[in-house]
Amino acid sequence: MTGARVERRLAAVLAADVAEYSRLMSSDVKGTLGRLKAIRKDMVEPTIAAQRGRIVKTTAEGMLVEFASAVDAVQCAVEVQRAMAAQSSGGAYIGIEFRIGLHVGDIIIDDNDIFGDCVNIAVRLMGIAEPGGICISEDTYRQIRGKVEFAWDDLGLQALKNIAEPMRAWRINVDGQGSMRAQPVSPAGHAQPLALPDKPSIAVLPFQNMSADPEQEYFADGLVEDIITALSRFKSLFVIARNSSFTYKGKAVDIRQVGRELGVRYVLEGSVRRAGSRLRITGQLIDSSMGFHLWAEKFDGALEDVFELQDKVASSVAGVIDPLLLDMEIKRTADRPTADPTAYDLYLRALPLIRAWAREPNMRAIGLLEQAVERDARYGPALANLALCHSQNISSGWGEDAAIEREQAMAWTRRALQATPDDPSTVTSAAGALLNIGEDPKVLKELVDGALARNPSHAFGWLWSGWIRTVSGEADLGIEHFEMSLRLDPRTTRRAFHLTGMGICRFFQRRFDEAADVLEVSFRELPTYPPTMWFLAACYAQMGRLSEARDFVGRHGIHPGGPWRTIGQMLSHAGDRELALSGLRLATGEEA
Repeated sequence: MTGARVERRLAAVLAADVAEYSRLMSSDVKGTLGRLKAIRKDMVEPTIAAQRGRIVKTTAEGMLVEFASAVDAVQCAVEVQRAMAAQSSGGAYIGIEFRIGLHVGDIIIDDNDIFGDCVNIAVRLMGIAEPGGICISEDTYRQIRGKVEFAWDDLGLQALKNIAEPMRAWRINVDGQGSMRAQPVSPAGHAQPLALPDKPSIAVLPFQNMSADPEQEYFADGLVEDIITALSRFKSLFVIARNSSFTYKGKAVDIRQVGRELGVRYVLEGSVRRAGSRLRITGQLIDSSMGFHLWAEKFDGALEDVFELQDKVASSVAGVIDPLLLDMEIKRTADRPTADPTAYDLYLRALPLIRAWAREPNMRAIGLLEQAVERDARYGPALANLALCHSQNISSGWGEDAAIEREQAMAWTRRALQATPDDPSTVTSAAGALLNIGEDPKVLKELVDGALARNPSHAFGWLWSGWIRTVSGEADLGIEHFEMSLRLDPRTTRRAFHLTGMGICRFFQRRFDEAADVLEVSFRELPTYPPTMWFLAACYAQMGRLSEARDFVGRHGIHPGGPWRTIGQMLSHAGDRELALSGLRLATGEEA
């Protein structure tokens, strides 16, 4: 590039090319060029113009387009692919399919061309898109989430060529297949497909030994057994036993066929490689109905630490997969209309409403959960989450009668613990409900510690344990437990709950600058979560930023004597309680 001044700006970059262009050209040069020219003139260029895009450059088989808005870029990509799919059976479009990649980032402009990592990533995402498909980056997804009405498939971390770090990617899912065209169906196995269970189901296939050392075969098999055992601790999962999984050992498998034969939606496979005194273990989780990867990770360690590494892999894989599969099932249920949903469907529909942490969604969640327990009176997770919803009405000031809400929370908690006392998910949610209504933290610690002893890979358990330690005056341990939860569930959609907890712990440690930074990030992610607002206001006040604190409480309806006073009942440490309440009294003007 030349010139004294380099121009930079933020942009959404769309990269597109023609799938199998070389094959099309080799079979019909003139026809392919003619059809491609017509497509660009009649459909692609007008669509780009309508969405306010700028064609930066074109090549024989592709183009690079710049947009000021990620939403405009995605709308353009979808309209192009829909038009191509609608006309694919004949006319000018026959035989032509585009692959599209999208990324949002900083670009460099020089002589009307654009350069930089943003462009490179868009091109690499295009390279992993299916013919007729659209693949976008995590940054793009964050920009468009909630602003466009398309369904998306999470592809997990992807290793993109010449990009240093793996990147999380998403693809559009308009027709349920991830692209705009009909997908080929794998040949069915000889066995009759098994019906899927009514909860997330997974099989762990034997890991491939990639080492020259045959001794590592035993290690690989032992690792898989440990992962199966760790996953089996999650009552929310249906896990295929080792004997069935190992019938595929040493065979080239079709993941879709494995899913049909074992009756599971998800399959975990991996490999073990020894290089000198080091071991590398890889794992990837695959949706067997569509054949695409949801998650991939690698673990490295020393050979002498083989058993420690084996335990680490097993617990990490189990901890990541449980919330990942739950989020996938929530998405499937939300996208699937049904006239007679099961108790499990009702439970799944309630979970994102609970996580929204707002009054109306919480009330709708209660209605769904009540229907679930009508169908199954001993459905522990649904009972515990009913308790949690009623306790939220108390702690957030949403209920009309706090005494009735407390009675409801206690009643549902008792039923939950009686129904499934050994289920870590039920026990930790019940403990969370009791925490919200100010029960003795010593009792709550016993509940959560027992649940984590039964399942140390339970990310949600570590989250509630972090909160219980926070209100008990154990800020250091609270932060440690929040971090453990995030390590087990690094892609959680509930990150704001972890961040708020860690921010409050820093507040109690009198690290107000750090606390404010973390709480501000959490507030941007989930502005409806009352503890974030309360402690951010208290933090501003304790930092001496009183005008900012009062402006904040005024804008967000935090009034003297409001629901924030419930934190006084929750905090067992006197010093922490006074620090929080004095900050809020200052912020609201109650203490002039």
